[in-house]
Amino acid sequence: MSGGPIAQDWEPVVIRKKAPTAAARKDEKAVNAARRSGAEIETVRKATAGSNKAASSSTSLNTRKLDEETENLTHEKVPSELKKAIMQGRTEKKLTQSQLAQLINEKPQIIQEYESGKAIPNQQIITKLERALGVKLRGKK
Repeated sequence: MSGGPIAQDWEPVVIRKKAPTAAARKDEKAVNAARRSGAEIETVRKATAGSNKAASSSTSLNTRKLDEETENLTHEKVPSELKKAIMQGRTEKKLTQSQLAQLINEKPQIIQEYESGKAIPNQQIITKLERALGVKLRGKK
């Protein structure tokens, strides 16, 4: 060690917060703070702000097509022959609707809808019913 004075070479370090994000700059508090400090504030009005022009302009073509459509579109329902065949097969096997549903791993509500004719026919469910009941149902579709 030398006997001379010790010199330290320290440089100042400045720690700053991150610059505000775009959303933070649009924040009401940030705008008010900028006004108080005298900073320049730019206000931009967007051409379609507050209106739903983009959504309404593209649907006019589809709306016209729907208005011109005269065909009555409905879902296909379970035919009465299929309803009767399911009920007969279930009663011959002495099963309740919930027991049959459990056999084919479906909800009891589905069996109820098929037997009441309210269900939309699904070939996978009809195939499961055929296997569980041992009855041919596909020809009745």
